[in-house]
Amino acid sequence: MALNKKFAIPLVIILLAIAAGGGWFLWQNKVGGKSTDQTQVKQLYTCSMHPFIIKEKPGLCPICGMELIKKIDNAPKGVAGEPQKSDMHEHVSLSEKQRVMANVATSEATSETLNKEINAVGIVQYNQSRQAKVTAWIAGRLEKLNVNSVGAFVSKEKPMAEIYSPDLIATQQEYLLALKSREQLKNSPIASISQNGEGLVASARQRLLLFGVKESQIAELERSGKPNIRIPIYSPFSGVVIEKMVQQGQYVAMGEALFNIADLSSVWVEVEVYENEFSNIHIGQLVEIRSQSFPDKPSTGRIAFVYPFLDPKTRTVKARIELANPGMKLKPEMFVNAIIRVPLAPSIVVPATAVMNTGKRQVVWVESSPGMFESRTVQLGQQSGEKVQILSGLQSGEKVAISGGYLIDSESQLK
Repeated sequence: MALNKKFAIPLVIILLAIAAGGGWFLWQNKVGGKSTDQTQVKQLYTCSMHPFIIKEKPGLCPICGMELIKKIDNAPKGVAGEPQKSDMHEHVSLSEKQRVMANVATSEATSETLNKEINAVGIVQYNQSRQAKVTAWIAGRLEKLNVNSVGAFVSKEKPMAEIYSPDLIATQQEYLLALKSREQLKNSPIASISQNGEGLVASARQRLLLFGVKESQIAELERSGKPNIRIPIYSPFSGVVIEKMVQQGQYVAMGEALFNIADLSSVWVEVEVYENEFSNIHIGQLVEIRSQSFPDKPSTGRIAFVYPFLDPKTRTVKARIELANPGMKLKPEMFVNAIIRVPLAPSIVVPATAVMNTGKRQVVWVESSPGMFESRTVQLGQQSGEKVQILSGLQSGEKVAISGGYLIDSESQLK
């Protein structure tokens, strides 16, 4: 019994020592392995265009031939086991071959003054300041009409019609009698009698003028000494007959309209401008007018009047443009296109293709260094043609990607 105790105690001690050594060894291996896993991460490579291609060594993509990039998914993990965020998540590096394959082109942002173009539809109208009606100054019968159709051109120097009026003949005879009386009474020693002769002539002359008789016709009446049976009727200006209301031989009353005349050497164009663009319209502004009949020969006019009310149905404001009409190419009621160019304030300008609209923000890719592109949020202004204003987020002289931006953005998303 004593012998068994003598061997048992050392045996227990030996077993305990072996167990302790084995536990220490296993713990060291576990810690060392964990440390090795954390410090030694195998770097993998993938293709930006084909992310399912994964290689252990750098090289070229077997599908598109693009240079493989580092796969960020295998980056070292932090204490919490989450991937560490790269400081370059808004940057994308492209090799020369990648730029060619992705068709990436750049352009410098410049400071320019753009012209905002406002396009509006207009209708050609008569110039109301150059429109008049030819009326009968006295009652009578139209003995002759020199204008027989609508559309005929008339000159203010040539009579449009001739009218016979007994009242007009009587007034001419009164004028001739007044002239004779003046000659007889001018040598009277009584001043009141001689002045009375002058008054009779002035009164008869005034009646002739009120009947539409011209000064030249009165002078001819004085020279001939005989009343003119038919008095010609003239147009106040040269133009085109747009309405004819009488026939030859017709009796007309005093003040009755005979013709409607319009001078088409100058016309109006009324355009409709939407209310969101109304603030850019002002009197005196130059406007380019184009018609489908003469698309290669635009006309230029100025805004003469802006109507003080808005059409509630179309939500537009009308503006009147006055312009010359050589050759009468623009016809009333013709549809035309009006282009109004509004100069904007000087600002940074880039091609419109450089801007990517993500829905919540507008982004451009700036080449910060050769081959390195960074994402930049910008605030847009007005767009004119193929260029757009940049109000903030970009400086003059910086290079932006004007093509291939969506491919750069997709590569950034992959990273």
